[in-house]
Amino acid sequence: MLLIKCPFCGDRDELEFSCGGEAHIARPLAENTLTDAEFADYLFLRDNPKGVFLERWIHTDGCRRWFNVARDTVSHEII
Repeated sequence: MLLIKCPFCGDRDELEFSCGGEAHIARPLAENTLTDAEFADYLFLRDNPKGVFLERWIHTDGCRRWFNVARDTVSHEII
């Protein structure tokens, strides 16, 4: 079980949250010039690092606000 610190509600059980994936994904500015393969890469391919990873989380059973979390992908520790 992870305890996730919501910046608005404090420490809560991980069951109250949903992970939205990798944080800081920039949408391509000239997306109409991308090939289908390039746009598919933007939509579906994400980093999968070993170590610290920045993620977006939403407090679904609480304040329903989005925030960023730094998490170690090896130990699952919230940093």
